Parts: sequence; C-alpha cells; structure tokens
Amino acid sequence: MARSPFTLVAAVTAALPGAEVVGARALTSGGDGRFDSAVATLSDGRELAIRVADDDEGARELSEEALALRALTAGVREMLPFRAPTYVGETRVGEGQGLVTDLLPGYLIDAQHLPAGRGAAPSVGAATAAVHALPASVVRSAGLSVRDPGGVREDVRRLVDRATGTGRVPARLATRWREAVADDELWRFETTVTLGGMQAGSFLYEDDDDRGPQVSAVLGWRGLSVGDPAEDLGWLSGAPEAAADVHAAYTDASTRATDDALRVRARLHAELEFARWLVHGDSLRRSDIVDDAAALLQSLADGLHADDLTVATGYTGGVDSALDVLERVPQTSGVAADTSMQTDAYRPEDLWPDGDAQDDDVHSEEGAPAARTDEAPAEDASAEPGPDGSAATSWETPTQDLSEISGVRGSATHDTAPASSQPGEPDDADGEADSEDEAQRAARAALQRWTSSASE
Repeated sequence: MARSPFTLVAAVTAALPGAEVVGARALTSGGDGRFDSAVATLSDGRELAIRVADDDEGARELSEEALALRALTAGVREMLPFRAPTYVGETRVGEGQGLVTDLLPGYLIDAQHLPAGRGAAPSVGAATAAVHALPASVVRSAGLSVRDPGGVREDVRRLVDRATGTGRVPARLATRWREAVADDELWRFETTVTLGGMQAGSFLYEDDDDRGPQVSAVLGWRGLSVGDPAEDLGWLSGAPEAAADVHAAYTDASTRATDDALRVRARLHAELEFARWLVHGDSLRRSDIVDDAAALLQSLADGLHADDLTVATGYTGGVDSALDVLERVPQTSGVAADTSMQTDAYRPEDLWPDGDAQDDDVHSEEGAPAARTDEAPAEDASAEPGPDGSAATSWETPTQDLSEISGVRGSATHDTAPASSQPGEPDDADGEADSEDEAQRAARAALQRWTSSASE
C-alpha cells in the first residue's frame, strides 16, 4: 500500500537533522510506481524530494544513485551547464530504504513530443555531450563501473545469448544482433563518462524567451559509469522528429574524435531494451512479462526491412514506423526513476506560436559523417540506386519509432585498458623510415576517405 506524503516527509528530519518541515505534497509523473515519493517544504523555503523503495532491488537503485550523486563534487558540477540533484541524506521509512535530494524545478517533455528545430533538441544534444566530457576520474575515484569497448561488447554478447536462450527472440532479430556483435568496426570507439542509458525523462526544461526550452537539469545518475556513449543516445529512437537535431548538436559540442558507428550502436542499444525486458521477466519467472516482451520483439522483427539483417555491414538501423505498442514497456531495475521530479506540464502548441523553423545551420554540414542523418524524417528518406540497379543502403531510411523504451541494465565492471602508444623513431633514423611513415599516414587517410564515402 502506498505511503502518504505526510508519512514520507516525516522521515526527512532523520536524513537532515534540525530540518523543520512545514509542508508536504505528493510527487509523481505518472510512472510505474516503483517508489513512493513526496515533496517536503522546509521552513527556510527549500523543497526536498524523498523517494522510498520497498523491495531490495529498489533499495539497491537508491543506494547506487546516492553514491553517484556524492561523486558529483562542487568542482564537477561547475563543469556542467545544468543542475544535477544534490544528495541530502538517506533514511528509512518502516522497512523501506529512502533517499532525500533537493527538488529541481522544471518540466518534462515526452520523447515523441520533443520538437525538432531550435530549443529543446539542440539543448539536449549539448547537455548529453557535457556529461560525456566529464573526466573519467570522477567515476574511478568513486569506485563506479568502468568498461572499455571490449567490456561493453561482451556485455551485449551475454545479453543477446541470454535473451535468445529463452527461445522467445525471433530468428531475424537474433541474427541481426549477433551480426552486430561480431562486427569489429562497430566496437571501435572512445569510452566516455555516461549515465548508462539516458531517457527522455532524464531532462528537465525551463523556458528561455529567446531560445525556447533549455535543459535546466539532468536526472537519473544512478548509472554513472565509464562506457559506451551510444547507450545514452538510444532513447532517440523514440524521438523521430528531434533525433537528427539532437545528434547534430551532440556532435558539434563533442570534443572527441568522430564516431561513425555511434548512431548504429545507439539503435542497437535501443533494440536491446526489449531483450533486457525479456531477460528480466525470465529471471523472475514472470510469464506475463515474458509474453509481453516476446510480443514486442515480434512486432520489432515484423517491422525490419529486408536489408536490416546486415546491420554489421550496412549500418542502416532502419525499421518501419509500426511499434506504437512500445509505450507499454515499463521501467525496470536498470533505469533510474528520477523522472518523478516533474513539476510542470508541457504544451507543444504553446512553444513556438509564430511557427519559426530551425536555422539551416543546425543540420549536418556537407562532408559530415553519414552517421549524423540516419534518423531523418521519413519524407526526406532516399536511397541512391546501386550499380546493379537496386536501392543502396541509406542513412535516411525511415526508422521505426521505439517510443518509451526502458529496461534492465547490467552492472558488470571492466577495467579500461590504457591505450598503447607507438614508440617514437630513434634520433639517428634515416630518411627512409620517415618516408615509410609518410606513406603509412597517406594510406590511412585514403582508407578513411574510402570508408567514409562507402558509408554514405
């Protein structure tokens, strides 16, 4: 039975001794109800959020989030262009574990309602890039999970094996995922600090008179780790209108080398949320969850294009817009429930009454990697005919709307292997060695140009 807000806020004084609570109200965003939440108003005007979990799984999530929030020191927070929840304390309400943080103002925008153009989409891309730009020492010093590309790949391999082992994954999907795991090119990326899988509800917005909705806060820090940046972009499969602008802003704000396979892995991680849901149900021996996940997987498989089984070579990621049922996939243990901090409502029709369109310079420039346009709107989709007259693979292939995807995420930890450096040439090396080096550099540049053109 859900606890009343008065019961919850009474426990705030245990987490913050000396606090004088003068008000209480419920806190909810219409989520899956995995936590009891409330807002406590203090005599000094501050508002605190308290969330309490009843089961061990929820308690573990709150403990992980508390650890991550404590890792965000004042210096780290100065690096971020937005606010993050501040850890206040932990407490218990009956047998339930509780976490108290400050309440951040702002409103949420559902993924399918995130508009293209100026405002929210570029702000989301820049905010995501800011998280990924944090130094890895933030994670390591807190003892949080650190994975290298090989560790990420192995986690995906294990998930695919567990999901297919249930016998409920359609053969087309099983082949698609296994080919992706086997593709070496897909897993050559630079690891970053990530939140282990952002969602649309990870972002709170406030309105700016000139720029429109801007990200004011980022929630859901329990998955703070070092890993694949693509995991934090998978949710954009459920934001078909804004995805291209978010990716463009993310790429522009990123200081890392271009990752041509970023959007492909993001798509893969999004699809694997269904596999996580299936594995979650199987581990709990919940036939209702297993059946639901199997139905979603079948719908996903039915929407695949004929060339989608060649994910490892074509990088299309394209599937038809057919999965409206995906909004039924509930959040499970791997996704933080911080989205309960919604404090306002969003009405798209009130955002841009003058109908202003986004400036053209938001979109990818000529010569940018093809990976930045794979989720363009269906009306812009095109495919150039190949040499044999067949349609060639195109990033502009319309993609299936994976709205409201969430699922279970693993917590395996892998050490990041330091990048090996090539020893320098001896001081007495002759000109022939320099010529060989120059030839090698030219060959690598030619190969890169060929690879880039082949992917377009």
